[in-house]
This record gives sequence, structure tokens and C-alpha cells, in this order.
Amino acid sequence: MSITKKTQESPFSKIFAGLLIPLAYLVAVMVYMFLFGDSSNFEGQNLQSSGMVDRFLGQDWNNAHPHNYFGIIYRGGFVVPVLMALFIIVVAITLERLMTISAAKGKGDLSALVKNVQTHLANENIDAAIGECDKNKGSVGNVIRAGLIKYKQMANEPGMAKDQKVLAIQKEIEEATALELPIMERNLVILATITSVGTLLALFGTVIGMIKAFKALANAGSPDAVALANGISEALINTALGIITSAIAIIMYNIFTSQIDSMTYKIDEAGLSIAQTFASKH
Repeated sequence: MSITKKTQESPFSKIFAGLLIPLAYLVAVMVYMFLFGDSSNFEGQNLQSSGMVDRFLGQDWNNAHPHNYFGIIYRGGFVVPVLMALFIIVVAITLERLMTISAAKGKGDLSALVKNVQTHLANENIDAAIGECDKNKGSVGNVIRAGLIKYKQMANEPGMAKDQKVLAIQKEIEEATALELPIMERNLVILATITSVGTLLALFGTVIGMIKAFKALANAGSPDAVALANGISEALINTALGIITSAIAIIMYNIFTSQIDSMTYKIDEAGLSIAQTFASKH
């Protein structure tokens, strides 16, 4: 019978990603159309007279010219709100993971927790070691606590060989770790996906912009300078947004995985100490 104490997740955290993706896209579309596409960001055109679909597609009716950065971003075309949605998702997941992983670390320094547990084990004071884990109130403390409780049970179990008892302790720690890791790693796959998807979408937007630019150059007679500038602008805007989004996603993904690996290492260190101490003292 498992005695693992699992960190409790709020119901919202379990549906976070499912709600975040459509909401992020909706917010991005609204910002794109009504903030970046506002007529005050352009000269020579009242975009409010255009249809909503035309505004979403970033159409440049009557050669409207942007006179600020909002207007320039709006000229990036329909790929821009998709990239904006990815950016919002990255920021939201970053904040959510920061809170979750911080809670998983618990209170106090993890190195000090492991050291205190090892000290109490050396003095055969299992209850004090369990008390240190209870003070931590995090995933690492829960896993070590599960191993210590199993240690206590095996110490009073007369019907098993020592090797079987050590294996039982190790198995309990592994089961506790398997319960806690998914909580810490949740939604990281979305960040990992955005690192690639953001770059590919930026490339897609860049290609569309360059196609428009070359189309302007191919016009009979003198090239359409406005259309050429619009195409190049669209290409560069999508490139910039995609690179920024992917860069943030890569950085935060690596930070979070490093923190999780560090916690896993502390768990392994404590688990090895528990098993070795049991083998040497019983």
C-alpha cells in the first residue's frame, strides 16, 4: 500500500492550457484589429470604414500609411495575430510554471533539507527527518517523506529480507517521484512546441511578405514602391515577432527544465541516503 503524499493541484491548473490557447488567440485578434488597426495609426485612410475581415487580413486600402509602430505591426498581415497569440501563451505559461515550480520547491533551501534529513537519518531519528519534510511543504519534501515513512515501516517489518526492504523503500521513492514530476512538467511541452512553431510561422509570414515585394517589382513599367515597401515591412515584422516569441520560449523552457532536473537530483540524493542508511543500520 502506497503512503505517498501527492501535491494537490487546483482544478484550474488542469484545464489551464485548454482555456489559454483559444483565449490567447481571441485576445490577439482583438488587439490586432482594434488597437493596431485603429485609424489613428494611419494617414490617408479611415480603416473603420473597412469591413472586419479586411481589417483582420491587414488590407492596405487606398494606400494608407502607418505613422507609428502600431500601424507598422498591423501591416504585418494575418500571421501577426497568430504570432501574438503564441507570445501571449508563452508569457502565460511562464507565469504559471514559475508559481507551480516555486510551490514544488517548497519552503527553505533544498540542499539544507537534504542535509538535515541525512543528519537525522545518521542519528536514527526518523520522526525528526519526517518533520523536516513536513516543513518543506513541496514536491521534493513529499517524495523524501514517502521514502522515510516507508523506511519506518520496513524497520518494523520482521517478515522480509533486508534486500527486499531496501527495494521496497526505493520503489516507494520512485512511485512518489512519478506522481510529482508530471505536476512540475505540465505545459512545458507547449513551450517546447512554440520554440519551433513560432520560427516556422515567422518564416511563413516572411515568405508571404517577400512574395508581395517581388510581385511589386514585377509590375510592368516602374515598380510599385508602396507595394514593395509593404511587402518588405510585412516580411520583417513577422520575422521579428517570431524570433522574439521563440527566443523567450526557448529560454524559459531551458530554465524550467534545469530547475526540475535540480529538484530531481536532490530527490535522488536523498533517496540514495535513505536506502544506504537502512542497509547499513538494519
